[in-house]
Amino acid sequence: MSVSIHIQRSFQQANQAFDLDVQLNTQAQRIAILGPSGSGKTLTLQAIAGLMRPTVGRIEIHNQCFFCSQSGIDMPPQARRLAYLFQDYALFPHLTVAQNISFGLKRGWLNASKKWVPEAAHRWIEAFELETVLGSYPHEISGGQKQRTALARALAVQPHLLLLDEPLAALDMGLRVRMRQELLHLQHRLDIPSIIITHDPEDAVVLADEVYTMAAGKIQGRCSPEQLRLDVASSQRRLEIELQRFALKA
Repeated sequence: MSVSIHIQRSFQQANQAFDLDVQLNTQAQRIAILGPSGSGKTLTLQAIAGLMRPTVGRIEIHNQCFFCSQSGIDMPPQARRLAYLFQDYALFPHLTVAQNISFGLKRGWLNASKKWVPEAAHRWIEAFELETVLGSYPHEISGGQKQRTALARALAVQPHLLLLDEPLAALDMGLRVRMRQELLHLQHRLDIPSIIITHDPEDAVVLADEVYTMAAGKIQGRCSPEQLRLDVASSQRRLEIELQRFALKA
């Protein structure tokens, strides 16, 4: 997959300005953008998805131009064939699991029946073991089941690229570890290019082939998952040494 992003946009909130200025070029199949909250990660993902329009720049994914301010190109979100998994999963609370999964596949204004799903969604329902909760509502299922429902809905439309916005942030530690491995297996099984944004280095180490660090609206650096793992381990060792020194002084 080829990804070329060169975008700029300024935001003004209260008395504080934020400048998004992203430049990223890669051929990696699995990309992670790692950074703290407020660094511009989600805005970057929204720009790729067509949910946020940059002031100037160009977005090209796999040789297809999604946005170009100079040429006046701004492809609508539904035409980009992207699957966007939101941090809170964005499930419709008044729809069942089956209706949520079928939402992007059902034509017309009426919702599908509470347990009906189109043929295109069956493989994901089986893959994510959701058969027993098709008639349930989001508040009646677990966090892991909510995530799998959101993934099934995203993948049912046969996307060309999977966008993951902090997909594990809302989970407790035990479920987070398990779902991280499930996402890894899913990536390998699907062979669909993916871009994940996260503040957790472990997500980037496990779920990416190439990691970009981001802060203050800009890409700060690039590294391999292995290098990131070594950097995190080194930082942890330094912290442990400092804590030991503090304990001895106390």
